[in-house]
Amino acid sequence: MRKLLLLAIATVGLQGCANLGVQPWEREVLARDDMQLDANALDTAFDDHIYFSKEGTSGGRGFGGGGCGCN
Repeated sequence: MRKLLLLAIATVGLQGCANLGVQPWEREVLARDDMQLDANALDTAFDDHIYFSKEGTSGGRGFGGGGCGCN
């Protein structure tokens, strides 16, 4: 009896997770250029240049660790 009750509760609880995806009408908004992580490629390049000039490293955008050897 307990197993049946737990199964029923789990089934009801998991039904709320069925509609968590992006709906088709929302994809247009999320695909706009200004919604991208690097919407302006020139600004991103300038920011990278300043960061790498100050840190004394190259690469590393999105990677853990730095040029100091303290990974």
